[in-house]
Amino acid sequence: MQPKIELTRGQTIVFTGDSITDAHRDHPAYRPFGYGYVNFVANLLLAKYPELDLRIINTGISGDTVRDLESRWERDCIAHRPDVLSVLIGINDIWGCYAKPGMLATAVYSDEYESTCRQLLSRAKEQCNCQLVLMEPFMFCDDPTNEMFKALGEYIRIIRNLARKRDAVLVPLQSEIDEQIKDTAPEKWSSDSVHPYVWAHAWIAQHWLQATGL
Repeated sequence: MQPKIELTRGQTIVFTGDSITDAHRDHPAYRPFGYGYVNFVANLLLAKYPELDLRIINTGISGDTVRDLESRWERDCIAHRPDVLSVLIGINDIWGCYAKPGMLATAVYSDEYESTCRQLLSRAKEQCNCQLVLMEPFMFCDDPTNEMFKALGEYIRIIRNLARKRDAVLVPLQSEIDEQIKDTAPEKWSSDSVHPYVWAHAWIAQHWLQATGL
């Protein structure tokens, strides 16, 4: 049975990752949570549990890979002493593998992705003893010949295995997307197969809350 998140008064929840988490969180119009799934989750939690006085922080940075996340892990995750830490990372790691030759330096192949994720999660558990939420990287794609989409499966497998080994909550997004796009075409979700439209961010938030039991 998948674990669920338990909240108590005064806890800190940290969301971190790439642009999907960032969602322009530093823009004056969208502070402090951005316009994306973190915004929906955070405000729903604050509305549902006002008595808990939760502290919710978004440290996503657009363009990040897990390698970038490692470089700022202490500052943007550990230093906040999270009680709950939610991580969504991976799509830029894959993107770099299939980008133009000049961008290959940003590629993070699956072996490095796995070892870095494992190390970061170990540090979080050891230093903060936090509850972990791992979100699958995803694409809105129904083309089985798409090279990025084919590679994505290995990164998802890594996150699933880490969730099981770390007793983390898994938010299984790709399998749900695969079902949904049978009826709602990929271009209705995203203009580039990666960045969700606002309504799709709300859909992701629903699945985060469902998976965590909140």
